Formats: sequence, structure tokens, C-alpha cells
Amino acid sequence: MDRELAPEIVRQSRTKNYLIAGIALIVVLAAIYFFRNVLKTSVEASRIRTATAEIGPVENSLNATGEVIPAYEQIITSPIRASIRRVLLTPGTRIKPGQAILDLDKSMTIIDFEKMQDQLALKRNSIEQLRMKLNKNLFDAEADDKIKSLNINRLKAELEDTRRLLKVGGRTQEDVTRAENSLRIAELEKTKLENDLSYNRQSMGASLKETTLQAQIEEKNLKELDRKLKQANIIADRPGVLTWVNENIGSAVTEGEILAKLADLGSFRIEGSCSDIYADQVKTGLPVIVKVNEINLRGTISQVKPSVKNGVVQFVVQLDDNHHTSLRPNMKVEVFVVTNRTAKAVRIANGPAFKGKKVQYVYVLNDKGIAQRREIQTGLSNFDYVEVKSGIQPGEKVIITDLSEFEHLEEITIDSGSNE
Repeated sequence: MDRELAPEIVRQSRTKNYLIAGIALIVVLAAIYFFRNVLKTSVEASRIRTATAEIGPVENSLNATGEVIPAYEQIITSPIRASIRRVLLTPGTRIKPGQAILDLDKSMTIIDFEKMQDQLALKRNSIEQLRMKLNKNLFDAEADDKIKSLNINRLKAELEDTRRLLKVGGRTQEDVTRAENSLRIAELEKTKLENDLSYNRQSMGASLKETTLQAQIEEKNLKELDRKLKQANIIADRPGVLTWVNENIGSAVTEGEILAKLADLGSFRIEGSCSDIYADQVKTGLPVIVKVNEINLRGTISQVKPSVKNGVVQFVVQLDDNHHTSLRPNMKVEVFVVTNRTAKAVRIANGPAFKGKKVQYVYVLNDKGIAQRREIQTGLSNFDYVEVKSGIQPGEKVIITDLSEFEHLEEITIDSGSNE
């Protein structure tokens, strides 16, 4: 007699059957989808884009990014220690020459200026006093020298009288010797006095010259400070647009601190950057294509920054047309550095079909609406064109849409003709 199965066993058996059936259904659906794609040999014309091979130049380029910067930007700094009293213009304002931007409180520097004026007056007064003292000392020394000369003449006369009296017995030899010694002492004193006079002339002249030079230095410092005070009237000296201004009213600013930035928005340059893996290829003088929206502008690398920061090489592009109306400050643009060029090559418009491989397959469309797979060898490439070294002839129509899902097919039928 058969025994009835336990409910748990019946439930497990039923679940196992359901699982097997589900897996089988998934396998069947996947097989249908796979064979459907494998057997599919046509594609709608609206899904594809084609390009005709032609003869023309092709440039190989490196992709980079760039930012539009005004070609000229003036940085206005504070010439003195001051504080911001008023901000007269706001960023974005167009400025004419002579127009005031900021009003600075110059009282601290004015006090310093007045102190320097007083110091210069004192220095000039000390020069005058030194000159008077020098003149007095020189006059006294010259007078002493004249007195000493007169004294020597007197001693000479006395010596002659003593010698004459010695001959007639009116003087002794000791008197003559005493007179000679007195004359010799007077002459030595005169020599010493003349030497002191010469030294005093040179020493006092040097002191006067040193003091005069110090006064001249202080006078130049005073003129420099006066010039800075005049420059402290923060006024634009050329037309432009105010791009930035220090708006912290009441804050103290030191000499050399940036107060405003004035840009000339009539001309621009590009500051570009790319990965440092291209560092050995990015060089000064290379041509550059800058893509601004849908417009291509040509230029040249004018400077390559010597240092690499965070794996990025920076460079500056001088545009051939730096006045183009599409350029705007701080605009982000695509930059293509041209590293190589072929003047006459078979080229095709670039598209998703080209994967960057040197050898690959593409589909060539004939007049009957049949796209045939063909192996090609590519060369130079950029965002516009791809050079085809072999496999395509000028005038042939190539599908540039990505058809990698059909890569197993030798031919594809285009349902309703080509779409140029």
C-alpha cells in the first residue's frame, strides 16, 4: 500500500519544477533575441550618418581645455598705507581714462609726509650750521697761519741781529743758538699748523658733503612719497572694464596690496591646460585650434609654463583673431594642439565609427543601398577629420555612425537609401 508524500516534499518538488521552467524560458528568450540580431541584415537610413571621402589636409591634434582671458589686465595696487573710504565703481563697469575707482583715506601717509618735510628742514639747517662752522675754523686757521708767518719773520730778523752782534762782541754764541732754536720751533709749528689746516679743510668738506648727500636722499624720499600720494587717487589711466575691486570699506591696506583689476575686453588670449603625458609634445610655436561654440579660431602657443601642477601642463595661446565677437571673459573652450599635419590625404569626417585604432572595419555604402564591410588603416586625426591611408578611395561614401552591433556582417542593407 502506497503512502502519501509529506506536504514539504511536494512543495519542494513543485518549486524545483517552477525554477527549471523559468530558466528554460529565459534561455529561449535570449536565444530568440540573439538569433534575431544575428539574422538582422538591414538598418534604417534615419539611424545612420554618412560622409564622402575626399582629398584634403588633415591635422593631428591633442585635446586640451582652455579659458578665455583678457589679453591685457591691469592690476591697480595701493601705493601707500591707507584705508578704503569709498568704493566709487562696481565690477562690470566700463571705465574711461581719468575716472576715479576708489577713494582712500591718506591721512596716515600725509602725517608721514609732513614729518619728512620737517626732518629735511632740520637737515638743511644743520648743513648751514656746519658750513658756517667750517668757514669760521678755516678763517681762524688761516689767521693763525699768518700770525705764525709774521712771528717767523720776526725771529729771523732777531737771529740776524744776534749773529751781527756776535761779530762785534755784543752777543754770545749761546744767544745765537737760542735764537736759531726759537726760529726752528716756530717754523715747525707753522708746518704743523698748515698740515692741520689742510686736514681740517678735507675733513670738514667731507662732513659737509656727507650731510648734503643725506639731505638729498631725504629730499628724494620726500618727492617719492609726494608722487605716491598723488597716485593714491585711484584713477583709471586707460579705457576698460572693471573686473574686480576691493569693496571692504574701512579696511586698512598696505603698500602694494591689490585694490582693483581693470581689463581690456577688446582683445583676448587663451590659457590652456592638458595632461602632463603630452608635456614633451606641447611646445612654443605650435599651431592651435580653439573651438568656441561652433566656431574654430586659429592661434599659436606663445608660452609653455615651465612647471607641472597636479599632473597638468599649462600654456598660453595667442589668437590670430583676438577680437572675435564670440569671445567672452572666463569662457571655457576646447583647445586642440596641432602636433602634425598632412597637406594632401584621403580624409573622412570624424564620427563614432572611428575608435582611434590604426586598423579597423567600417561600412562603405554603394549606389544600390548596400553597405559593405571593409578594413581600413587610419593615420592622423582630429575633431573634424580622420586620415585614411588605405582601404578607401576618394568619392566613396562611408558610414560614420557606430555600427559595431553589425560587425559580424559582411553586408548591411540600408532600408530607404543613404542619408548624407
